[in-house]
Amino acid sequence: METILVIEDKESMADMLKETLESEGYEVISAMDGAEGITYLKERKIDIVLTDLKLPDKDGIDVLKASKEENQLRPVILMTAYGSIEKAVEAMKGGAFDFITKPFDTDYLLMLIKRAIETQRLITENILLKEEFALKVSLPRIIGKSEGIVNVAQIVQKVAPTKTTVLLLGESGTGKELFARALHNLSNCKNYPFVPINCAAIPRELLESELFGHEKGSFTGADTKKLGKFELADKGTIFLDEVGDMDLALQSKLLRAIEVGEIERVGAVKPVKVDVRIVAASNKDLEKAVEEKAFREDLYYRLNVFPIKIPPLRERKEDIPLIVEYFINKYCLEIKTHVKSISREALDMLMNYHWKGNVRELENAIERAVILCDSEVITPEHFVFSKQHGLESYEKSLPSGVTLESVAKRALKIAETKRIVEVLKDTRGNKTKAAEILQVSYKTLLTKIKDYGIEA
Repeated sequence: METILVIEDKESMADMLKETLESEGYEVISAMDGAEGITYLKERKIDIVLTDLKLPDKDGIDVLKASKEENQLRPVILMTAYGSIEKAVEAMKGGAFDFITKPFDTDYLLMLIKRAIETQRLITENILLKEEFALKVSLPRIIGKSEGIVNVAQIVQKVAPTKTTVLLLGESGTGKELFARALHNLSNCKNYPFVPINCAAIPRELLESELFGHEKGSFTGADTKKLGKFELADKGTIFLDEVGDMDLALQSKLLRAIEVGEIERVGAVKPVKVDVRIVAASNKDLEKAVEEKAFREDLYYRLNVFPIKIPPLRERKEDIPLIVEYFINKYCLEIKTHVKSISREALDMLMNYHWKGNVRELENAIERAVILCDSEVITPEHFVFSKQHGLESYEKSLPSGVTLESVAKRALKIAETKRIVEVLKDTRGNKTKAAEILQVSYKTLLTKIKDYGIEA
């Protein structure tokens, strides 16, 4: 539950508030004056501040300013006497969440606190949504009936309710983030933020600020204080994708965050307490990275508490028909086409293809096929793989169990593609010269280049 800082100089009132809030399950830290309260703001992890407006030493306005300097998202509720309402309204303009006039009904106070918690959660989510504008709110379900994927799903269900650190291992495109979100959605912290960060996609010099935040003026361009992903994920889940790409110097700071639950903003003097569930992922062999001194051994063992290996698509090919059906339906709705199915020959081709890019590559292939298809049925001609994985993979896509004529057409297409690519390389892309060497018209060559999906 949330930790509430109560700042009240009247002992009887402070005791009543502490007892009321603790009976609702909140953790309460009490302070008798503003200066003491401000000290707690700097030293403790506080979620909400409930402060009297008139206090000895520092007053409620000073507490509000100090709280906003430490954490702009933390709600501050002011308690005020009837004669100080004007000042309370002024404080709200300065960032206070709300004020409550003494004497007040405790039920109303509890309602106000719950509203503050929910508002803080929504604000945090909005920050995250702005940073992940392309992320869809509704996530696709985990699809498959193969033994490998069913086993992974069962393991995820068992470990999700715990706070155990999970390490997801698997090739790119296997759906590691999807499983990370499943872990979060099945956990006890599902009502708090899920914060993903790709450690490989952010420059090393900026990653520390993204993870842990920074203070105003801590470096050139730091015009305001920024909360890092760890603080935004407080009480929720942080997903460290491609953690194997993290710089060694930053790995030591991550290790401290895991071991003691504290992070330090760039340029800060004191650490900040955080309470997060960590899910990490990597497509690298972290054990090998440890041996090569590219990854800290102590951090590896901290992350590898509960490893889950997600199988590549080529090891669960019986799931391909289900996944294909799902993505056809998905992109037909998005693109608004009339595609209804995929031909047996095309499906056989997908079943025999070596999916180095895994589910992500299959999704991209289906999306392109849906766009290219002018009829209700997707056929082999709507798929092009040569650019991504070369002709070796293309040859593996030859369908099985179909007519000799169909196989011959595919074989001809492969042979012609090979020869055209070779000649275009020799002529450095000169199509006129290539057409002469191949002894076909310029127009025929252009048609084949287009039909076969050959890049210039």
